Amino acid sequence: MSVLSSIEPQNVFHYFEEICSIPHGSGHTDAISNYLTAFAEAHELKYIKDASNNVIIFKPGVSGYEASAPVMLQGHMDMVAVKEKDCPINMDTDGLKLKLENGIISAEGTTLGGDDGIAVAFALAILDSHDIPHPPLEAVFTVDEEIGMLGAEVIDLSMLKGHKMLNIDSDVEGHFLTSCAGGMTVDTVIPVTWQKQQGYRAGLTVTGLEGGHSGSEIDKEHANANILMGRVLKYLSDRMELAVVSLAGGLKDNAIPRECEAEIVIPEEKKAELSDYITELEKIFKKEYAVSDPAVCIEIKENGTGEYEVLSYSSMTKVIFYLRNVPNGVQHMSMVMPGLVETSLNTGIMKLTTDGLELTASVRSSVSTRKEELKDKLEYLAEFLGGEISVSGDYPAWEYRAESDIREGISAVYEELFHEEPVFEAIHAGLECGILSGKIADLDCVSFGPNNFDIHTPKERLSISSTEKVWKLIVEFLKRSK
Repeated sequence: MSVLSSIEPQNVFHYFEEICSIPHGSGHTDAISNYLTAFAEAHELKYIKDASNNVIIFKPGVSGYEASAPVMLQGHMDMVAVKEKDCPINMDTDGLKLKLENGIISAEGTTLGGDDGIAVAFALAILDSHDIPHPPLEAVFTVDEEIGMLGAEVIDLSMLKGHKMLNIDSDVEGHFLTSCAGGMTVDTVIPVTWQKQQGYRAGLTVTGLEGGHSGSEIDKEHANANILMGRVLKYLSDRMELAVVSLAGGLKDNAIPRECEAEIVIPEEKKAELSDYITELEKIFKKEYAVSDPAVCIEIKENGTGEYEVLSYSSMTKVIFYLRNVPNGVQHMSMVMPGLVETSLNTGIMKLTTDGLELTASVRSSVSTRKEELKDKLEYLAEFLGGEISVSGDYPAWEYRAESDIREGISAVYEELFHEEPVFEAIHAGLECGILSGKIADLDCVSFGPNNFDIHTPKERLSISSTEKVWKLIVEFLKRSK
């Protein structure tokens, strides 16, 4: 049964609901890519699909617009697939369960994927239309944007004729992005050794955190569960005999970790002390994060007494040292654009395996040398502890364009339609505009979108009224692109 069928504009929400019914997390884009090519075939539109699942769909200009310069509509088809711990949905195989309440769309227990499913829905609604005036359209749908813009990195755009692009991948309506940070994913491995140890086994969970997007929300000072767990382990190891059995936290490198779990072994007679120390530390966390993460807590689970495989003392020391010294969060604020984060790092994924502590971090900066400097810090820290790093998904910053026809055009339409002055700004999060600008000479682009709150978390919500405004904006802009 359709949840969104009664919402205007119906075609947009029809396609958005269809997209939400298709699993399309990063790295699992076969189904959504096939859906797009089936759409093109059903509408008799020319399309290209590459080996990475990127799709480009072409639509000729309507009568009177045939000779107009083409406009590119661009968004990514993958989403950050994150769910609540007790949510039964398998995000690799199941669709989302949508909710509609008070003009807001969300998904039960999972991310919604408005980032960037709504861009795909906008484009499909236009490609499906028969009554919207528009020039020739080149709709570019990329894959795996959320894990390093991998689709944008490999897509071939040499056949395109457009030099103006609407990137519909921003989440504050009325705010138009004109530049963004560059970034990379850094994987770190710290080798470890193991030994057997007798004692009382307890589970610890740092939870109750807000999380959020590691680019657009890194300046909100939300706690990182992986970093807090390092602090918990250091606090305990300074006060009692301690060994580590397991350690894991975070799901995506570009999502601030909301939860981290560890199992430890302590002398059985220290059970009461453990509880007291955790109570003390939880009070400290609640005071420090009273505004940014008021629900932060540390849970203890008793697992009994026995002999367990634990990290050797030297390995545990290395693991704790890394977590207490790795850079995290905002590193530099921009001196060129006040209020803009220039450089940051988010240790998004951590897991302890048989061979080592594995960590995946998202590094961002609008200054390329600062990005390299931060990577070098991670490399030096890893090598100091006998480990190593590898880099993937390295993408450039999108530089500000002093003169922009598309910026002037979208600004004029927005002011006329809504009697509001648009805001043009830079963003710390990465956008595909930087990579795509390197593939098309003189590409003139702007990034925008409807209000989409708490993206990359199960609290993600999409505003219906804002989506309607953005739809009207796109339609009117295309109408004037004759």
